[in-house]
Amino acid sequence: MNKVVIFGVGLIGGSFARALKQAGAARHIVGVDRSEAFLARALELGIVDSAAQTGNPVSDPAGQTPLCRFDEAIAGADLILLAAPVAQTARILQSILPHLGAGTIVTDAGSTKADVVAAARLVLGHKISQFVPGHPIAGRESNGPDAAIVDLYQGKKSVLTPLPENAPAAIERVANAWRACGAIIHTLTPEEHDKVFAAVSHLPHLLAYALVDDIERKPHSDLLFQYAASGFRDFTRIAGSSPEMWRDISLANQAALLTELDAYLAQLTRLRASLAAGDAAALEATYANAQRARRQWIETIEAAEPPQPKDAAAE
Repeated sequence: MNKVVIFGVGLIGGSFARALKQAGAARHIVGVDRSEAFLARALELGIVDSAAQTGNPVSDPAGQTPLCRFDEAIAGADLILLAAPVAQTARILQSILPHLGAGTIVTDAGSTKADVVAAARLVLGHKISQFVPGHPIAGRESNGPDAAIVDLYQGKKSVLTPLPENAPAAIERVANAWRACGAIIHTLTPEEHDKVFAAVSHLPHLLAYALVDDIERKPHSDLLFQYAASGFRDFTRIAGSSPEMWRDISLANQAALLTELDAYLAQLTRLRASLAAGDAAALEATYANAQRARRQWIETIEAAEPPQPKDAAAE
């Protein structure tokens, strides 16, 4: 690709840029962000080749690196990636639309898909065929350009949820970009995607945030955190993720997340009854089934995917 434009130069967008650069898959990468500081840092780190602030021709905070005009940033792009919180999808697409050339394909990295597709249909209208929804299944709890790493997507799944209007060539352009980053392409419908990730991603984040918030609000929280060790750290790692992003994801996938939360509350109710009754057999049966299922899951993914760097945390 000659030109790739990335909205959001933090962990997801920045890692995408780094991986494309290393693979030689893009000659020029433009970063677009609402944060001048993030743009300046992305330029300083060499994550992007040029940059534009959303909607404005400006200079970086130090006044040393001129940022290109927004329309110039979009013009002639082969691919545009939206790597911003999902609630910003409609606004970003509205800003792109007047400058969207016929040869440009737009995709996203949002953790929800039905809402993103609805926003894209509303904003893009007859140009909806140029939007191919996607979601890379990778991440870390760190944010910002400094968190971006070149191998974030290596060996990880990238889910595409193509639309009936998408041409095969448009889907393949997006798929090839993720393949260049080392990702393994999977395909789901937007509805399938949101149900799956409500269970295995969105609910775990909600639980991790809730547990840490609960501990912090206790009057003896300092004592509790003092003795929290590796188990607590591992369980709550994802509570270090962006609150803004996960607020948007939770609300965007509200229906599916509520379904999973209700099922989990029912499970907790069963466990509480077993504990209150001193039913050792019931507790052990639940724990043993969970242990077996987790071991089987780990064995499956280890057999299917190459070893990952130690700092490349799960989604």
